[in-house]
Amino acid sequence: MAGACPFCAIIAGQPGADDHVVYSDADVVAFLDHRPVFKGHTLVVPRQHVVTLPELPDSLLVPVFSVARRVAAAMEAGFGADGTFVANNNRISQSVAHLHVHVVPRHRKDGLRGFFWPREKYASPEEAADVAGRVRAAIEAV
Repeated sequence: MAGACPFCAIIAGQPGADDHVVYSDADVVAFLDHRPVFKGHTLVVPRQHVVTLPELPDSLLVPVFSVARRVAAAMEAGFGADGTFVANNNRISQSVAHLHVHVVPRHRKDGLRGFFWPREKYASPEEAADVAGRVRAAIEAV
């Protein structure tokens, strides 16, 4: 684990880590963003601590983006989204210094315009757990 990286804590399964994990394999973990643009907003991260996309080893490029693609498909097929917004920040606007790909469920007329990302919170840990379960089930169905 790299220092006090909160994503490395989630990956390691540390107690108290915000860990609404929706997907996990040997190379990649996906979990709900704790401050989603829209409910179901998922972050896809490599298990290896890498800060930016240019630093991502070629051996992880396909695993990370294959999972991002699978989560995006799940948002539409099983989570009820009309589409998705998929994005990655490198340093600027990167709130956690661990590579992460945002997969945001989109709905027609949801109000999201350009790169303005209003954030919301889950009403409770139970609501987040319910949404994580729905996303997890949608990923498993894809």
